[in-house]
Amino acid sequence: MNVINQIGKDDLAKVYIADFGDNRIAEFVESLQPPIPRNEKWVLIISTSFGCSVKCIMCDAGGGFKGRCSADQMFEQLDFIISRRYPDFKIPVHKFKVQFARMGEPSFNRDVLEVLEHLKKRYEAPGLMPCVSTIAPVKAGSFFDRLLDIKNTQYNDGRFQLQFSLHSTDEAERDRLMPMPKWTLSQISKYGEKWFNKGDRKITLNFALVQGMTLNPDVMQKIFEPDHFIIKLTPVNPTYSAVENQLQSHISSIDLDKHYEVVDELHNRGFRTLISIGENEENLIGSNCGQFVMKHFSENTKLQNSYTYVS
Repeated sequence: MNVINQIGKDDLAKVYIADFGDNRIAEFVESLQPPIPRNEKWVLIISTSFGCSVKCIMCDAGGGFKGRCSADQMFEQLDFIISRRYPDFKIPVHKFKVQFARMGEPSFNRDVLEVLEHLKKRYEAPGLMPCVSTIAPVKAGSFFDRLLDIKNTQYNDGRFQLQFSLHSTDEAERDRLMPMPKWTLSQISKYGEKWFNKGDRKITLNFALVQGMTLNPDVMQKIFEPDHFIIKLTPVNPTYSAVENQLQSHISSIDLDKHYEVVDELHNRGFRTLISIGENEENLIGSNCGQFVMKHFSENTKLQNSYTYVS
């Protein structure tokens, strides 16, 4: 692995761009959540493939798929970041999150399971919390069966975060946003009920909510158990794909005090509902979800309020 560029700031977020040979480029990220210091929370976000085969219409990492990252290549990403801060691989961080969420759908790569099985052996990190974020493709059923086994045997202390990207409660809208056969909301709910044990973290249901798309609280109440699922609403980040597909964010990343009726409606149905808005400066770095810095370098037209850091 040859790190060919790094963009960002040590006190907020950095994106690393690495060349693995044969024109295979991957990005990986480390980020903080100011004002929380690194020893309290540190997040690493790695790629599981070179490009992505899903092609979600708000994400710049879709397309150009050039294969899956091996377990060694995923560990190379982690080792590079960790060794810069903690060269002995002893990580004294209260909440040390390792997210499989930068480039690629993790459930399409069974080596993700190998990495999860060896994380605790490779790093001395009492605060370790892996996070798998997925659209739940139909073809990945065996991956999720094994993931459940790993969670129950190695991370049964509430230190595993599972997130499903829903984005809408309308299945036709979900198909437009994430154009690949995937589990329905009901199938996700059934798996979640198998997943959740007493002491586990609630399963996150993520909505990068697009204006005009549907989030129906009655549908959520009918399908999902509030004691087992948490709802997270996020902005649609400024990406080339979002602009090209004319996707406007329902959640404002600027008006942090804006009130959303849907949050009240979800609360009234028993759901804990979070509005998760990162630092706007992360849009300039390109570290937010859906942003792909290499896409920016290849475009003639540059987006406003996005991808402006250059090393």
